[in-house]
Amino acid sequence: MQTFHEAVGAVETFSPAEEQFNRRRRTAGLFLGPAVFLVLLFAPLGDIPVAAHRMAAVMGLVITLWLTEALPLAITAMLGPCLAVMLGVATGREALAPFADPIIFLFIGGFMLAQAMFVHGLDRRIAYSALAIKGVGASAFRILLVYGAVCAAMSMWISNTATTAMMFPIGLSIIAHLQRTAKNQPAAVRRFALAMMLMTSFGPSIGGMGTPVGTPPNLIGIGMLEKIVGAKISFFAWMAIGVPIVVVLFAYLIFQFYWTSSRGLRVTGDSTAMVHAELARLGPMSAAQRNVLIAFGVTVALWVTPGVLALAGLDQTAFARGYAASMPEGVAALMGAFLLFVLPVDWRERRFTLTWDEAVKIDWGIALLYGGGLALGELTFSTGLAQAVGEGVTSWLPSQSAFALTVLFTGAAILVSEAASNTASANMIIPIAIAVSQAAGVRAIEPVLGATLGASMGFMMPVSTAPNAIVYSSGFVPIGQMMRHGVMLDIVAFVVIIATVMTLGPILF
Repeated sequence: MQTFHEAVGAVETFSPAEEQFNRRRRTAGLFLGPAVFLVLLFAPLGDIPVAAHRMAAVMGLVITLWLTEALPLAITAMLGPCLAVMLGVATGREALAPFADPIIFLFIGGFMLAQAMFVHGLDRRIAYSALAIKGVGASAFRILLVYGAVCAAMSMWISNTATTAMMFPIGLSIIAHLQRTAKNQPAAVRRFALAMMLMTSFGPSIGGMGTPVGTPPNLIGIGMLEKIVGAKISFFAWMAIGVPIVVVLFAYLIFQFYWTSSRGLRVTGDSTAMVHAELARLGPMSAAQRNVLIAFGVTVALWVTPGVLALAGLDQTAFARGYAASMPEGVAALMGAFLLFVLPVDWRERRFTLTWDEAVKIDWGIALLYGGGLALGELTFSTGLAQAVGEGVTSWLPSQSAFALTVLFTGAAILVSEAASNTASANMIIPIAIAVSQAAGVRAIEPVLGATLGASMGFMMPVSTAPNAIVYSSGFVPIGQMMRHGVMLDIVAFVVIIATVMTLGPILF
């Protein structure tokens, strides 16, 4: 059985020029990273503590390696805390404790649930069932609308890359069907194919912002706010700010693609028949798929219960306080994953929904990357480096209001995400956002939320995100078109994120 990673690897390709650029970038990073480390380690950096000085060298190395991707991101994330211990910046316990942060177990539990959906084909069943709705297949616009909605909704619960890898062959099948049934409209079909492929990438990236588990930057922002600032953001509270952003950006995307790509395409053959054929090949819903739905439903219920209690005005009751203490999001995710190992598929054979061999194929690198990023973030503050950086940045800012800082760090995260992975972007920008906010004497929540959500962008280039690389490999997405549509989406997202964060942030948090 393929894992998410294997499925993605089968389609994630770059052009020869891009491959050469990536190779040169990684090679440069192998030499530039150590050079930056040595320069910062021995250069005078002003009147800062010795520990902060050494930590600056470590961060210089880590950021350089992250930007160039000279080493696997998770390896770099582990290297940073290890160097901090070797340089006497922190003890081993202090540097490595964040790798056992409760949010890491939220990652693990969520990844196991997503893996079970993938292994048993529940994700594909959901996608085809939505596309099989009566009347959808008779309209190019309705196909794109439902297809994009599935991309965004699925990505709220499983990774952006996994969603794109799953939807990619479905999108290609729909395009092939239209190529056969609309032979007299080649230009219209090409425009629709472009929209379908871009939706396959952009839709999941947008949808991932809707829940804490949708994409790693969300949990990175939540974790750093709790660890460094002491601000707790619940699962439900995140959805209250994330889902409106998803809805607005998705509406914009649909509007844009309607006018540029799907309008005017006459569907002469109902695509629903093709979708029903795919559903027939999947067969009836299996016991394993039902079990995955049960485990997933229980987990989501556990996640949102505190928010529901708050809406009902019961958040201060003894039950609500006890529930919050005994069922944090990480524990809820692990309990949901636990159900996968006890819900039987065949009791006589003692076969259960998920085996350990299947479960261990989750992306452990993301968990390690999160732990390393959190460790480095905490060390920058404990050594005094964050304070020095914060005071230095605020000294040249024309405005130090919460709005100005939110604008600054949202924009910075969007720009960095075009050149580095979303997770690495969040690890780099969020600690700076916290440090500058504290130095400026303003609440850090809004700037951090802006940076966190901005880190999920990266729509302009195939190298910006794995979903972009996947759809670029289809041959239906010229790089110029990806850049044109991507930059417009970046601009719209920049405005929407800032407006939403500044409006709802003070109300929710």
